[in-house]
Amino acid sequence: MQLEVSSHLQESRVVLFIELGLTVFDKQIVLFKDGQGERRCYEDRCAHRLAKLSEGQLIDGRLECLYHGWQFEGEGKCVKIPQLAANAKIPRSACVNTHKVKESQGVVWVWMSQKTPPNLNKFQDTSTVHELPYDHSILLENLMDSAHIPISHDRTDWSAKREDAQPLHFEVTERTDWGFAGRWGREKDHALLNFSRFEAPCVLQNNRELIDENGVKQYFTGLFLCRPTGQGKSMLIVRFGGTKDPTLQNGSPNDMGFLSSQNEVLMKEKIHTKNLYLNLSTSDAWVAEYRKWMDKVGHGMPYHFGHNTISLPQVPAVVEHAPAEFVAGVSASLPAKGGTGTMYAPNLANRYFRHVIHCKECNSVVKTFEAWKNILSAIALVLSALAILASGRQWKSFLLSFLLVSTGLCLVGVYECSTAIATITTNFIRTHRRL
Repeated sequence: MQLEVSSHLQESRVVLFIELGLTVFDKQIVLFKDGQGERRCYEDRCAHRLAKLSEGQLIDGRLECLYHGWQFEGEGKCVKIPQLAANAKIPRSACVNTHKVKESQGVVWVWMSQKTPPNLNKFQDTSTVHELPYDHSILLENLMDSAHIPISHDRTDWSAKREDAQPLHFEVTERTDWGFAGRWGREKDHALLNFSRFEAPCVLQNNRELIDENGVKQYFTGLFLCRPTGQGKSMLIVRFGGTKDPTLQNGSPNDMGFLSSQNEVLMKEKIHTKNLYLNLSTSDAWVAEYRKWMDKVGHGMPYHFGHNTISLPQVPAVVEHAPAEFVAGVSASLPAKGGTGTMYAPNLANRYFRHVIHCKECNSVVKTFEAWKNILSAIALVLSALAILASGRQWKSFLLSFLLVSTGLCLVGVYECSTAIATITTNFIRTHRRL
């Protein structure tokens, strides 16, 4: 990788040494930005004599091979061959193979297939970072626990429905001091379609195959980095990707009430999890596997809660107090840590406060729907007033009908906006659903 910028001009040319050679699936490629700032990906070999283009340079947005000075731009077209006569045309075959790229969430994605064209809008990805009020081991345990998703995440994303709660089957394929991995699946799928890998000390990857409401197979991958920040505190760095937007919550944890109380019990009881948990062999295999892994390697950690072992912190956690108003204090004192009835409480575990107040995307969406709701309400009011005025005069019937239909459509829009606002806000406040 060359990262050097030449500030001088040579024959009115701006020379930039900013390109990156990579190997993907045994294929060598080169990434760079052209003169318009667009990301380009070429096969890393010149069409002339196979020299590496990543060893070349960028001149006015064109990638030049330093072997003979051939230059390429756009979709791999050769635009300059110094060795050609002035009146000679550049052969069409003097081009390089290219790959489509997409830049998202700070990552450059490359489509490697030359046979199937990419659908750049099909793959959705998002990244989030969260400070959480519980231990990183509880966070990891929760992320490994796929059984809770249908119940705890019911209707908060398209794949979570409480009626889908069922036994899960697991098969461990790797088990080392560095972690474990395996496949798992739902009972009704009759196959272990999903793959999970835990790598010490705090990385979890989860790949899933799901069938959506239209019967189309969708793919989902989640990469979770669970950084311990202190006793009872952790940071979650999430990267989600898939063929369909996997969640309405942008990866925000919505189990904080349960996990905070779980953290409190572990620290209070000071007993290993075998005597505290009632694990089901059909659904809690990954949870038990993780705590058993703790038994093997926990001695290398400042403290741990294993399946059969426990090592308590030598120094008690520092209790951090923050000023809070009356409502926040009441919310923090509830067992669920910001559960039902505390929608507007400024509490770290409160869903509305995290999603709508602190999440810029959620907040922006709410404001947009509220603006449209107000606009449509105003238009409906004006149209209804005109309709009343028209009914008392000898206006043509089609105009009156138009006013009434338009008013109705605006009211439908107001209803839809209100529903969307409720979904984004109160949907994050836990309510018990009856089947």
